[in-house]
Amino acid sequence: MDRWLIAGLGNPGPEYAGNRHNAGFMVADELAARVGGRFKAHRSRAEVLEGRLAGVPVVLAKPMTYMNLSGGPVKALADFYKTGLNLIVVHDELDVPYGALRAKKGGGDNGHNGLKSITKAMTAEYLRLRFGIGRPPGRMDTAVYVLKDFATAERKDLPFLVDRAADMVESLMVNGLEPTQNKFHAADLNPVKPPR
Repeated sequence: MDRWLIAGLGNPGPEYAGNRHNAGFMVADELAARVGGRFKAHRSRAEVLEGRLAGVPVVLAKPMTYMNLSGGPVKALADFYKTGLNLIVVHDELDVPYGALRAKKGGGDNGHNGLKSITKAMTAEYLRLRFGIGRPPGRMDTAVYVLKDFATAERKDLPFLVDRAADMVESLMVNGLEPTQNKFHAADLNPVKPPR
């Protein structure tokens, strides 16, 4: 059975832990809880946990470089574990509204420095789980916005969204891209609003 490498993106350090830019780390932590293990330092400059998710062998990873250098650790782990094309990158996404999650394969990086670094380092296209954070309000600079913590109102729904994102990662591994899109995108137009 093929092994999957799942890389959650973020910035290391407690001062960044609650930032919108660290949504990938939050999902990786939820997946680690499901595996039932703890991340350990790896020579690839990432924290790594090996285990099984939904019966599938996985390597969970949180690059410990800053976001814009994520490609180095991800490439080093792909080479080390010889995971080939089985890579899922979980990252925050400005072009997806908060409360929505989107899975896709390949495509542009939309100015996301973590994706830019990984795409440059990896030769093949990879799966992405885009965790919607929406656009900054008013004239707020994008770089400032992504490094701010989720707002109080957003934090209320954050555990639900992180859990749902982890479900999507499992679905991508077991069911593939299209069935995952069909299941989660259709039900996910605005999951944080209760039905009337």
